[in-house]
Amino acid sequence: MIEAFITYLLAERRYSELTVRNYRRDVEAFLDYLGVEEDAFRPELVTREDIRSWIVSLSESGRLSPASINREVSSVRSFFRFFRRSGLLKGDPFLGIGQLRTPRRLPVYIPENRMDFIQEWLSDEFRDGDSQTRRNVLILLLFYASGIRLAELVAIDWEDFSADYSSLRVHGKGDKERMVPIVESMRGMIRAFSREKEGPKICKSGENPLFLTKNGERISRGEVYRIVHAELSRLGVQGKCSPHVLRHTFATHLLDHGADMREIQELLGHTSLAATQVYTHNSVARLKQVYAHAHPRERGSGAAKGKEMSEATPKQIKEKED
Repeated sequence: MIEAFITYLLAERRYSELTVRNYRRDVEAFLDYLGVEEDAFRPELVTREDIRSWIVSLSESGRLSPASINREVSSVRSFFRFFRRSGLLKGDPFLGIGQLRTPRRLPVYIPENRMDFIQEWLSDEFRDGDSQTRRNVLILLLFYASGIRLAELVAIDWEDFSADYSSLRVHGKGDKERMVPIVESMRGMIRAFSREKEGPKICKSGENPLFLTKNGERISRGEVYRIVHAELSRLGVQGKCSPHVLRHTFATHLLDHGADMREIQELLGHTSLAATQVYTHNSVARLKQVYAHAHPRERGSGAAKGKEMSEATPKQIKEKED
């Protein structure tokens, strides 16, 4: 049954191999909890109480966060939905099963002044560096210039660029494609990188990926993550240093400079506007910081002066003004 479900996810839902691997792991863990083998599993015997008991056991184990538990529940819910679609199950044991509350966490991003410094520094390194340095620089700056995901960057082939490198075709989640514009400064770097003999058309697999390893293979997600983490740490970024931080930085800076929410949603490849709206919280938080720093009644001396003036009589105020 699991194999049929996996085939459905790959062939019809067109999920990535990584996503499907997570679904498989979650479903197998659920069957382990029930104590049944895959061949003996009968979905019609699973009750709502079984589902609730399973969720409680996940919560009490302390190993998983509420968000991770919700992901596992979502995987198993999809497993039972597959049975209903196939006509193998009539009822729905997940009816009335909600999600655990998860704390809202604001996306981590790099402040614009720090990002300006990083871009200038990396641009100089691209101009003067060797092939590997130029590759690493292009990886970081492409994340920030386009807002693409880690898996999307790894999957880029040279053919995905337009002839003048002004746009990039991105292969997103669920095999959905979108076009992302490339800023002029990045086009020059991509053109220069394309002239590197270590660049296109030497991949051992016969593919034509944008980024290769030293061994001539398509670069892996793990290596890209390590490159981004090492480079951002070296350049003084505090806290989390990951490709997703650069994606968050891209979206936050666009919003700060007046980009429309729908446009950002399209650039990021979000299916839901709600996923994009989380960036508004970053901008509101930033505005509060600016307000606290700039407004006279929020500054220390200004607040004290305001308090003094608010407690003064009209005659005392007039005397101070004179």
